[in-house]
Amino acid sequence: MALVAGTVDAIGGGGGLLTVPALLAAGLPPHLALGTNKGQSVFGSAAALVRFSRAGLVPLRRAGWTFPLAFLGSLAGAQLLLWVRPEVLRPAVLVLLLASAVGVLLRPRVRGGRAPSAAVLPAAALALGVGAYDGFFGPGTGTLLIVGLAGLLHLPLQHASAEAKAINFASNLGGALLFAARGTVVWHTALPMAAGQLVGGWLGAHLTVHGGERVVRWVLLCVVTALVIKLSFDVLRG
Repeated sequence: MALVAGTVDAIGGGGGLLTVPALLAAGLPPHLALGTNKGQSVFGSAAALVRFSRAGLVPLRRAGWTFPLAFLGSLAGAQLLLWVRPEVLRPAVLVLLLASAVGVLLRPRVRGGRAPSAAVLPAAALALGVGAYDGFFGPGTGTLLIVGLAGLLHLPLQHASAEAKAINFASNLGGALLFAARGTVVWHTALPMAAGQLVGGWLGAHLTVHGGERVVRWVLLCVVTALVIKLSFDVLRG
């Protein structure tokens, strides 16, 4: 499951839709399932980031800003859990995801290169905000990053997917370190899953590099649909 989740997550986000239910089904209580999920998913993000970097799709100047901001945002978002229940975000996230799906469907194909590396401010703001969201709540982080970067910086979806992975790796790393410090990562489960994530993250990034806009678009739409169904069910279930 970690192998499949790592592949999907590297392309369009949403890997946690597969790994969290798998960990719960394996018998882990919810707080350990969430911590273990962060502990294993950070390896998939790292593998995808390396593959995207080797393909030259990660602008280092922007990443120098977005990476630390996403890391700090994730830590701040996790701390926010002490004061606010994450369930209050579900309706807002549903609206954002539905808007994202419409945007992806109606978005014309963007050809050519990436945004200028000087376009730092909107990417930095997005990294801080979505990093905090990832630490606080989490579902759909990678998907929202891809859609946000594509819209704000007018990037082709494969470039947005690559750049999103640098931000998502930072927020995953912050969350994984925090969960590990609290003792909620079951490492004898997380490390075997990490092996699957490493292979899946690399494979998903490779498919994105060679499949381009069309692959990312359809994986994004599938992930958004699954997220909307899951969050709607959670809202109705209360």
